[in-house]
Amino acid sequence: MTDRPRQFDLVVFDWDGTLFDSTALIVRCIQAACEDLDMPRPSDSVAAYVIGMGLHEALAHVVPELPPQRVPEMALRYRHHYFARQHELTLFEGSLELLARLKARHHWLAVATGKSRQGLNEALAHAQLHGVFDATRTADETASKPHPQMLLELMRELGVDPERTVMIGDTTHDLQLAANAGTAAVAVSYGAHEPEAFGSFDTRFVAHSMADLSAWLYEHA
Repeated sequence: MTDRPRQFDLVVFDWDGTLFDSTALIVRCIQAACEDLDMPRPSDSVAAYVIGMGLHEALAHVVPELPPQRVPEMALRYRHHYFARQHELTLFEGSLELLARLKARHHWLAVATGKSRQGLNEALAHAQLHGVFDATRTADETASKPHPQMLLELMRELGVDPERTVMIGDTTHDLQLAANAGTAAVAVSYGAHEPEAFGSFDTRFVAHSMADLSAWLYEHA
């Protein structure tokens, strides 16, 4: 085992659908929020597409006919449904071991997520991961993906250049974020977006399982 990373000093993870097995619940909660406001129920694929965006941006995309002044109301309904069931969620199997392995090799670890700060803090506490990540950014304290601001802020905070940073995520929003920030990108196919959507992006690797991701990072990161 080497004392320093071979290629990347900073490894940035998306949260939902990448480390946290939450895609199906998020889809159901978006659909329930739409029904609460008597809006059309979006399909699973439409609801899954917006995972990774900030909540208000996501809901406005799912229901474009919703008046802008009602988006906060829908967001409250989404949070009601999500927080009622978030205790059911878990990390993908192998996530803890992967994070521990990267920490042992002295990588900086970070999270860039479309969740709110409250939502991420609660998820980290639920997963007992407080203190594991060196920095985190959420959509309500910076620009939503795929704007590069949250990734640029993480690199600036930790003093790492784009060429020494890799962004890992399950959506095209994550891959576009990496492209916009000038970093490398790795996609995972077990989350919200189908892997066929990744073809137009310059990804270093597409992992089809947490074991795939762990093996690639250990060999190439």
